[in-house]
Amino acid sequence: MIIQSHIDPAQEPSATQRAYLAVRQMILTGEIPPGEKLKIENLRKKLDMGGSPIREALTLLVSDLLVERLDQRGFRSAEVGRENFAEILKLRCHLEEMALRESIAHANQVWEDNLVISHHRMMREPRNNVERFEDLHKTFHMNLLAACTSKVLLKFCNQLYDLNIRYRYLAGKALDYSTRDIGSEHTAIMNAAVDRDTETACHLLLDHYQRTGAFLERLFTSEAAE
Repeated sequence: MIIQSHIDPAQEPSATQRAYLAVRQMILTGEIPPGEKLKIENLRKKLDMGGSPIREALTLLVSDLLVERLDQRGFRSAEVGRENFAEILKLRCHLEEMALRESIAHANQVWEDNLVISHHRMMREPRNNVERFEDLHKTFHMNLLAACTSKVLLKFCNQLYDLNIRYRYLAGKALDYSTRDIGSEHTAIMNAAVDRDTETACHLLLDHYQRTGAFLERLFTSEAAE
């Protein structure tokens, strides 16, 4: 499974694009842990490609905030932490509420059909198939916002989703995240959106994100106690 990116899948990817997608996937899913030094030679062997496209890919990932450039010392995967997550959560709540309000205001039958279908597919997928579920999960959330007419706003929402997904993978490994009834939360959000009940849909979406924030707060607290 490849977590969605801004690269057009309809185009034949270049070596730089392939490197970008591969390294990005490893960072988002935690295969490359936060703060790890990204050595060109190691990545070159792992990905079986030249150093130049990998270097270019890492530069692209710096703009995605998934990689940090070290002065004269190369690159490392971006750090994670309580303050970083709090900032991501705050921005997601503000920007996605804006996008959802506009999306519902411009909603049509095609938007509604895509939203319902994406919800159905997500609900059918077993949550223990983590990567496939996350792929469908992102599709559902982006379809909620899809009728928003601001491409810039949608791009920021898409980027913040990807920054947040690293924390969900981290939480999934560290705590029993599967005990939360995610399905009922998504269903309630979808129903409110389909009913064009903007206030309820926004309230439920923000509550959905705040629950995740509270969950991860426990994770950071438990790490600090160790």
